[in-house]
Amino acid sequence: MNEDHVFKSAIVPASNKAIDGTSLSTESAPETRVATRNYDRPFHYAWIGTNGLLTISILFALYAVGWEFSTRRYLQGFSDAIVPATAPADEKVEAILRWMQHGPARLPNGPSAQIPDRDPTDTLNYDALLQVCGTATNAFINLANTGNLDVRRLLLLDQNQMTKHVVAEVLVKGRWIIVDPAYRVVFRDANEKTVTREDLLNPATFSAVIERIPQFPASYTFDNTAHIRVARLHLLGMPLQGILNRLMPGWQDSMTMTLLAERESFAAMVTALLLVIFLVLLRYSLRWFGEARLGIHAARLRAKIHRAGVAFLDPAN
Repeated sequence: MNEDHVFKSAIVPASNKAIDGTSLSTESAPETRVATRNYDRPFHYAWIGTNGLLTISILFALYAVGWEFSTRRYLQGFSDAIVPATAPADEKVEAILRWMQHGPARLPNGPSAQIPDRDPTDTLNYDALLQVCGTATNAFINLANTGNLDVRRLLLLDQNQMTKHVVAEVLVKGRWIIVDPAYRVVFRDANEKTVTREDLLNPATFSAVIERIPQFPASYTFDNTAHIRVARLHLLGMPLQGILNRLMPGWQDSMTMTLLAERESFAAMVTALLLVIFLVLLRYSLRWFGEARLGIHAARLRAKIHRAGVAFLDPAN
């Protein structure tokens, strides 16, 4: 049998009539076939590349989910030993600060002196990291989150939008009170009342609070603050912040955003899952384009699995 015509093209127009009986132009068919064939190879490479990236992203997602699960279990062990499960929110805050101040002996130096470590499995175990405002706040936020507290970080910025200090906000009795993990203290005024960021905009209240904290710099004011500093992305920072402000007003106040910034495993898991979703949509779009515009019908995964199962179970094999 002559097989020269088999699989010569991805398009298989066998007749000059459409399914509904209307005639098709025989003159344009060869031109269409040639034009379509010119796209076959780029489409083939795009299809293989997308499937390869999707496979890698799924493996990365599985790794990230496992990393986040192990980190949560590690933090849960710390939380169970430090934070009273049935205590009110303010007592949980004080328990975490007492552990940070008077906890058991820890390793003196961080795992790397050059690279800031944001992994809670390190910030909870190295004394040097618990002395720095950023990593101390990281340890506090991860413990507080595991202890079922609503917590988010707060960056104190200078006039150049650079971070000069990092503290935490904890939701206690409907108020976001200020906690400074680096100084191991809850901010309180002269009447022993906890204060919020808005309270500290009053110079008199701010002075009364810092007088109770030894060696606390008066330059650490709360007149310029942020939860997430997108400006650190340089050229992309300001446009990205504008887009997020329009699409999701109040996104910076989200506790999820704080967790993305303060837990590497959680950020990796969210990134990997979003990448998988994007590549799945891209693969679906490529399939639609190939079938609708190029006439290329790739075998579906479930069909391949079915054929493999049939071949494996066939007694003749």
